[in-house]
Formats: sequence, structure tokens, C-alpha cells
Amino acid sequence: MKEVRIALLGSGFVADFYMQGLANVNGHRVVVNYSRSPRRATAFARRWRIVASSTNLREVVDRDDVDLFVIALPNQEHLPASLLLSKAKRNQVCTKPLGRNAREARAMLDAARRSGAMHGYAETEVFAPAVVKAREVIEKGGVGRVLWVRSRESHSGPHSPHFWDVRQTGGGALNDLGCHTIEMARYAFGKEDKIVEVMAWGGRLVHQAKTEGEDNALLVLKVASGGIAHCELSWTSRGGLDLRNEIHGSEGSIFTDVTRSTPISAFTTKPSGYVVEKADLDFGWTKPLPEEALTYGYQGEMRHFVECAREEKMPRETYEDGWIVNHLLDAGYKAMRSKRWERVRY
Repeated sequence: MKEVRIALLGSGFVADFYMQGLANVNGHRVVVNYSRSPRRATAFARRWRIVASSTNLREVVDRDDVDLFVIALPNQEHLPASLLLSKAKRNQVCTKPLGRNAREARAMLDAARRSGAMHGYAETEVFAPAVVKAREVIEKGGVGRVLWVRSRESHSGPHSPHFWDVRQTGGGALNDLGCHTIEMARYAFGKEDKIVEVMAWGGRLVHQAKTEGEDNALLVLKVASGGIAHCELSWTSRGGLDLRNEIHGSEGSIFTDVTRSTPISAFTTKPSGYVVEKADLDFGWTKPLPEEALTYGYQGEMRHFVECAREEKMPRETYEDGWIVNHLLDAGYKAMRSKRWERVRY
């Protein structure tokens, strides 16, 4: 088996999850970590036993011992990092959202296509085992024709200060969490059943002092076949990360709930350590989630991208998917302002 050598660009929250996801993927080695902070680069490399770290992105891109670059940087850094990689014709994977808007995402897609190299969009939801199984049920005809999808992602708010700044990130809860639920809807209906109209609402209900963006949002997606999807996004939901999906078809329904229906329930009178992403408490009644990286889809997507880099093939989630998601998010923000259905033109 050819070893795939990886450069991980970033040293924050999602970079840690990517390393957890890679832990059980055979045939790879992370050879260097890039971070904008020398202290964070060194600490990340030490924590994950990576032999090299750097704060010089251009030097990392120019290395001849890297087969795949994984972008795990803040939103505002995706475009310049990706364009640098495309100019060098390097294989790349980028975390969500691809860009801060459709214009940035399109620039990344066009440059990656021109490079001729592999490009993968790291949307965890469609690699989560529960969601992959749901798609298998759909493909076997178990629920008939998909008619309605409900997808919810919520928690009490971002962990990093920069996420609250809409100028750096591109938006609030819709931009941060809606990318997951949009791609879930596309996966359930099938990408060939295009989303043609969008309606959205957004409000700043709690975090007025922290952000100019919306901390709660609803997004409704109408697909060409007549089906409907609605997405619920919140930065004010207590109790830890809430990930739920419902898929209703003409012959049946599917439900996924990976954070509230865990196989463990515990009552502790003292703090018991890490429980689940964005947990508000670590004592009392808790529902710890084992193998988070597997459950959320980090392991599945990292295995897929490593295999694609090894076999020199395009992933099932590419920058085109990332651009479509950004395009739909932009339409959602337009609908928030207009307070009406907005047509989506590709």
C-alpha cells in the first residue's frame, strides 16, 4: 500500500478532529503541521507526534514529500491557502464552509479544476455512519420517493472568538451550521434533484453583545421534484451538540440522532471529564458520546480522501459541492432580507 503523506494546515478545533479521524486510517502519515502561530504549531505537532511544524505556508506548499494538503484553517484563510495550492498543482481538501460566500468558493473551485489535482470538500455529515446507512436505505427503495427532510444542528455557540465576527467568517449560525444541513438534504434527495428555491429566517435572540450575525436561523429548501427540506440552526441551544435528521418518503421514514440517543447515560456528582462537543456541564445527568470522530463522520471522510489521493481519483464530495452549498447559503441570506422565496440559478 502506497503511503499518503499529509500536510495539515491549521492547529485548532477542527484540526484536532481531523487528527482523531485519521488515527484509524491505514496507509498515511502526517509529515508537517502549519499554523499561523509558532506556539500553536509547536504544541499541535507535539500533541500529535508530528515530526515537523511551520509558520511559513509557502514553504510547506513547496515541500516535495507531501501528497495531500488538508485545509483546517479559519474561514477567511481558505481562499488564499487554496489558491496557493492550486497554483502549485497540489491535491487539497478543505473544511466547511468552502468559502465565506459563493464568489470565494467559485474562485477556489475554478482554480482547483485548472490545476488538474484532486479537490475534496470535507463535509462530515454525509460521511457519518448513521447518515451513510440512511442513504443506503433510500437507495434500496426502503422509504420510496423522498418527500421531506428535516435536519437540525444546534449548540450554545462557537468555541473560538473569531467565529462570532461575521466579517471573518461570512455569517452567523446559518453560515456555520447550515452547510451541514444543506448537504444532508442534497444527500437524502440525491444531488441530481437540484434545490431550486430557498426561503429563510434569521434572528439574533441571545448573543446581541457577541455578534452582528444571526444566532438562530431556519432555512427551507425546495427541490426540483417538489420535495421540501427544512433546516434548523441555533447558537443558543443548551445541553451540548444536537445533531438530528428525519427523512420521510412515500413508503417510510428514517430518523438519526447521534448526540441525544447515545448508548451511555450517566449521573455523576462530580465533574467527569469530556462529555460531548459543546457540552455545558460535565456532571449530573450526562450522555457521553464515545468515538466522536467516527460518529460525526471525520473518520469516514479522512479515510475516503486518503484513498482518493492514493488512487488518484476525485472524491465523492468535491469543491463543486462546496460551491453549491455556499451558493445556497447566499440565497438563504438573500431570502432573509427579502422575506420571500428566492429562485436558485446555477
